[in-house]
Amino acid sequence: MQYGTVLRNEIASAGTTPLIGVYDMYSASIAAQHYNGFFVSGFGFAASYYGLPDIGFIAWPDMVAFAERLRLAFPRHHLLVDIDDGYVDPEVACHVVQRLERAGASGVILEDQKRPRRCGHADGKLTLPLEEYLEKLELVLASRTDLLVVARTDATEESDILRRAAALAETDADVVLVDGVRSVDWVHRIREVIGDKPLLFNQIGGGKSPRLSLTELTDLGVDVAIYSTPCLFAAHTAIENALVGLKAADGRLPEVRGAGAVGVAGSTQLLERNISRHHGTSGVPHDRAPVAAPVGV
Repeated sequence: MQYGTVLRNEIASAGTTPLIGVYDMYSASIAAQHYNGFFVSGFGFAASYYGLPDIGFIAWPDMVAFAERLRLAFPRHHLLVDIDDGYVDPEVACHVVQRLERAGASGVILEDQKRPRRCGHADGKLTLPLEEYLEKLELVLASRTDLLVVARTDATEESDILRRAAALAETDADVVLVDGVRSVDWVHRIREVIGDKPLLFNQIGGGKSPRLSLTELTDLGVDVAIYSTPCLFAAHTAIENALVGLKAADGRLPEVRGAGAVGVAGSTQLLERNISRHHGTSGVPHDRAPVAAPVGV
């Protein structure tokens, strides 16, 4: 299956395509019941796999292994993978892109940051010289076969943002992302300089970008929306509340009853859907019909 082409076609269709950030297999199992596309964010992966902030700790074999597990369990979902700066070296970036494409990833995001790198919505970001990034990007583009490639800039100075966005739009990258966009006005300005090239918008809870609905993003000419951390941050709150409640109840577990309550049976039923032999010859898991519904972050 040409996963890159499938995602490319959906992006080209009407409306804004949402891709939901998942940080582990369990969060993906829940997200798969509601959306047909995943985003593997560096922030979420660094937090869940290493317990560390998104400042460059990720080792590429770990990310590739996660993508392989996701694809086996979810054979029909879009899968966009954040590869940060391509793990510094252009040759490594090309190798990782080829490994991810063989693993069944739909696409990757390659940024223009230099080390020490930061989350796209953090302060203190540094960028490579544009020519150096474009050289890395061109090598990655030449290494892929069908994989969708998002060219990302983390520029923060106004004239540099527009200069880099325009340059990325001139490449063969499929989509352009300017991360950390601070206002609707800036979405308009970026949309204008990149012309007809598909535009991606990244929303992260508590980040620098405005909270916008899919309808609003569509009206702004945004083609793809990635939601980096809704599952991670929701889990943080839910786990904190559950443990506070457990301590207050002197260690007595709550009853598993009522809407939204989860116990061993419901959890097992969810996970059984991920067993590859249950996917059938069509590759679509039983009782799993992804639905693209509005997201609020």
